[in-house]
Amino acid sequence: MSHDNLGFTSSTNALQDLKKSSSSKEHHGYGTNEKSDGIYVLELEEKKSTQKQENDYEPYDYRVVEHPTTNAETMLHLLKGSLGTGILAMPKAFDNAGYIVGVIATIIIGLLCIYCMRILIRSEYELCKRKRVPSLSYPATAEAALLDGPMFLRRFSKASIHIINVFLLIYQMGTCCVYIVFISKNLQSGLEDLSIELDLKIYMAIVLLPLIAVNYIRNLKFLAPFSTLANIIMFTGFGIILYYIFRDDLPFEKREAFGNAANFPLFFGTVLFALEAIGVIMPLENEMKTPRSFMKPCGVLNVSMGVIVAMYTAMGLFGYIRYGSDIHGSITLDLPREGLGTAVKLLLAIAIFFTHPIQCYVAIDILWNEYISQHFEKYRFKIFWEYIIRTIIILLTFALAISIPELELFISLFGALCLSGLGLGFPAIIQLCAFWNVMGPTERKIMLVKNMCLVLIGAFGLIVGTFTSLEKIIDSFSA
Repeated sequence: MSHDNLGFTSSTNALQDLKKSSSSKEHHGYGTNEKSDGIYVLELEEKKSTQKQENDYEPYDYRVVEHPTTNAETMLHLLKGSLGTGILAMPKAFDNAGYIVGVIATIIIGLLCIYCMRILIRSEYELCKRKRVPSLSYPATAEAALLDGPMFLRRFSKASIHIINVFLLIYQMGTCCVYIVFISKNLQSGLEDLSIELDLKIYMAIVLLPLIAVNYIRNLKFLAPFSTLANIIMFTGFGIILYYIFRDDLPFEKREAFGNAANFPLFFGTVLFALEAIGVIMPLENEMKTPRSFMKPCGVLNVSMGVIVAMYTAMGLFGYIRYGSDIHGSITLDLPREGLGTAVKLLLAIAIFFTHPIQCYVAIDILWNEYISQHFEKYRFKIFWEYIIRTIIILLTFALAISIPELELFISLFGALCLSGLGLGFPAIIQLCAFWNVMGPTERKIMLVKNMCLVLIGAFGLIVGTFTSLEKIIDSFSA
């Protein structure tokens, strides 16, 4: 994932300035009746003029981007960001659902994800016009939307920033846990092919200090060469995996078309974890040279996500058909124990190792910059405490990973727990609030029904998916 993820964190200063400006106008009597008729008419005209200016405000024209990206570059960033541990877990997801249910459900979930991304971007744009700011982060969009929503929700506007930041923090730390397990398991499997056998926890301990060291890099530009190398390795690795999948005839008749319904929540969580890009969508759109192209019917978002959904569906379907119910949490662990298969495991472990700091950077940015750094302003060695926080985050994710080294259960758990809300429920609530006061009664009822369905799907995924994943994790301890 690119360091554009920094757009996750809340940026509410502009909103606060606007609120101050608004309260200042009220204090000076704008819009009151305590005026002579002539002055009152003039002020009505002034209000109309201000309203017209708000309608004429174009956020895209006021964005200052140091290095704007083209449509093709933005699409490439989205595609690169999608190629990670999630797509490698898709065959296991299809094992939980069956290949027919898997194909249909992946496409439906993919369409829901795309739709929710679109309504989030559309809501941000509308709120930017209304608040006269060039762009808003995800948490700031939620705050602005709730402030304009139904009266009973406005009291939660400040809390929404912290709720979304907590979900983002848990998700990013969960992703770091997944990465630690992935790196360790692939190192173990690859080196076992070379007759080197060690316990999985030893491999985790081996990678701990290098992970702490690489996460001490405060400027991600120094990781850029390694990130480029990781991307090359990832694309090469996927090519080799596809070669192993298709080199022999696929045994469709030996596979389940319909899986166990009790395992469907695991499928749901895994697919959400794999497909959902809600966190990077807003930063990527904000960095574009031509942001109007992002939301067009055949624009960057629809085309990129369409390709991603097709890739994930294909990997899940054909990976499951090739390896069946014995599939592991990552398809790399099912590759033959020969030179090429061993190389893929080791190289992908290295690639994910260098991707780990980018994921962890987001968690550090939220925790340190939003909640902790201000308490150390008077300290002479403030940077020392930042490194302490970085170390604590790595140690926490390491402790969780070494306690439950089950890759597929981690992926399903954090997909259901965090992305059901971030990717489905929250965007629906944000859109409903953002447009609440500008819709007619009929439009409002239609949007209310539609968006409540999205919220219910998200809530179902969060509750049932999290419960099922935790149940399986507990079972793995007692096994």
